[in-house]
Amino acid sequence: MVQKLVFNYFIFAIIATFANIVGQDLMVRLYDGWAAIELSIFTGTIIGLFVKYELDRRYIFYFFPKNKKEHRKTFLLYAVLGVFTTLIFWGMEGAFHLLFQTKSMRYVGGVLGLAMGYVSKYHLDKHFVFKKI
Repeated sequence: MVQKLVFNYFIFAIIATFANIVGQDLMVRLYDGWAAIELSIFTGTIIGLFVKYELDRRYIFYFFPKNKKEHRKTFLLYAVLGVFTTLIFWGMEGAFHLLFQTKSMRYVGGVLGLAMGYVSKYHLDKHFVFKKI
């Protein structure tokens, strides 16, 4: 059972990471003006947040809110706790961007930061967001 959970979480992290990076890449292709990199990272983060929340909620923690109020409250707590892990991701991606000055290495930093963040996020979610389980 634990192996299946770890496997599913890993696959969902890959899916959310892919959604994040694709969102970033699309944003950079659509807009190349002032703060384009920052806007692309923010856009990818928001896309990844929604994708990961839905996958975690349904298939990792089997959480199905009773009503819209509970759903909003749960998502808000999920997102707030995600601020810490997002800082890990942004820091890693930003560091790779500054160090290597290439889009591909920035994305490598983003993927590494997301991976580190997702491990932390699982434990935060398990103990604080979806603690009923």
